[in-house]
Amino acid sequence: MSHKITLIPGDGIGPEVTQAAVRILEATGLKFEWESFEAGAEAYEKYKEYIPKDLVQSIERTRVALKGPVTTPIGGGFASINVELRKMFELYANFRPIRNLPHIPTRYPDVDLIIVRENTEGLYSGIEHEVVPGVVESLKIMTEKACTRISRFAFEYARKNKRKKIHAVHKANIMKLSDGLFLRCSRNIAKEYPEITYGEHIVDNTCMQLVMNPYQYDMLLMENLYGDILSDLCAAFVGGLGFVPGANFGDHCAIFEAVHGSAPDIAGKNIANPTAVIRSALLMLRHLNEYEAATKIRNALEKVYRTRDKLTRDVGGKAGTSEFTDSVIEMMESAPSLEPAESSRV
Repeated sequence: MSHKITLIPGDGIGPEVTQAAVRILEATGLKFEWESFEAGAEAYEKYKEYIPKDLVQSIERTRVALKGPVTTPIGGGFASINVELRKMFELYANFRPIRNLPHIPTRYPDVDLIIVRENTEGLYSGIEHEVVPGVVESLKIMTEKACTRISRFAFEYARKNKRKKIHAVHKANIMKLSDGLFLRCSRNIAKEYPEITYGEHIVDNTCMQLVMNPYQYDMLLMENLYGDILSDLCAAFVGGLGFVPGANFGDHCAIFEAVHGSAPDIAGKNIANPTAVIRSALLMLRHLNEYEAATKIRNALEKVYRTRDKLTRDVGGKAGTSEFTDSVIEMMESAPSLEPAESSRV
């Protein structure tokens, strides 16, 4: 069987780190058919479209995409490619597991958090306009459909993966209607899953609680903007965005992506760390029900971090992107029998 995958290499370090992930995926022995497309400024220079029609049609056809980072201009220019793709394909669930890798020094070892974020509406969806010169209005749109849908996604994941606790994160003490709707929907869904402990924390208190003791949380469920901010905060527990995978799920397709930036200052120098894209590819393999291959890559990646001989410079090593990738592949080829496959661990 061959898996057809849409590949969006991105820009900056994107092509280097996505190519590393592609090499590792192909080293599993699985068959892939890659349909590669540019997006963002580079696509616009060629096609006068930031998201080319051929790319859209490819995702509609394959229903699975692996994406590298794409630069988003700050304070002007085109809209975020990430946000546009999520809206276009109704990728309502953003999923980020937060877990430590071996020998990455952090203040909190053995963190195991799942961030579930509503991906399509709320303040972060970017619905804003200038009312009069000097006055700008941004709209926070919340719907019962979206709030219920993301809540059910979180509780279903918790049930299938034996997670024990979900906290809904909100600011309903101030935004009583919008965040109040989010909480009502979460509470209604929670009643259907009595085996899962449900709690609610105000977003600012959650930030403090996370920094004081992240181990008190199991899964965090939140609307769009809070999810974007807190998922980056939680990435610091495991070393930063360069180690955290990301997935965006809809009813009909899914896009898996690194959540770090495009780092144009180191592009083309063969020094970027591809770990986040590799771990995102692991989520993709599990989505494709290729658990054995995912476990094989995960074990090899962790072994590279344990041995430390071929780590990239950002974590104290001297290896380049390609050398690090070679090492992961070598560990895969020399790996003993696999541990039991797990549905979520990356």
